[in-house]
Amino acid sequence: MEINTAGYLEKVRFIPSPNYDERPPGCAISLLVIHNISLPPDEFGGNNVIELFTNQLDPKAHPYFESLRDLRVSSHFFIRRDGEIIQLVPCTLRAWHAGVSCWRGRNRCNDFSIGIELEGSDTLPFEPIQYDQLIALTAALLKAYPITDIAGHADIAPMRKTDPGPYFDWGRYRQGFSSGGIHQNVQVGK
Repeated sequence: MEINTAGYLEKVRFIPSPNYDERPPGCAISLLVIHNISLPPDEFGGNNVIELFTNQLDPKAHPYFESLRDLRVSSHFFIRRDGEIIQLVPCTLRAWHAGVSCWRGRNRCNDFSIGIELEGSDTLPFEPIQYDQLIALTAALLKAYPITDIAGHADIAPMRKTDPGPYFDWGRYRQGFSSGGIHQNVQVGK
């Protein structure tokens, strides 16, 4: 996998989200944030997550969706249960995935981070192929950007978020780094 200079992961499907803006001038990408998402909660497959990120989710399609009616969010990447990677926002732009957040004393994590959503929840394990794809994507991102930290959404917004959740296997993810020789100086997880 490779990220080109425009911030696109080559050879993956790109579905553009309108929920992005420019990063602040001179703000280097130094943080990778891992999330989980499923819509409705704990249900996988379908296009509901993509529709949320592209402002096309019908609030009448499911009772839960009404709570998301005016939400405008996105992520740079979405990794489905089958391992498919979908890009929604170029890495060079600021996706709206972190919300009110703080990491190592810096607020507004969207300014300096890349967000990856895993199709999943806090109640079920992730699929092995998702870890494989996440590790490969992480390697490509580390090659392209000066990322020094990798955190969960819960780490940057601990009073409001729990993802990637208790079933995300940080050890397995870290193991992918050590076995693949991926940047040993990157701080991963909690």
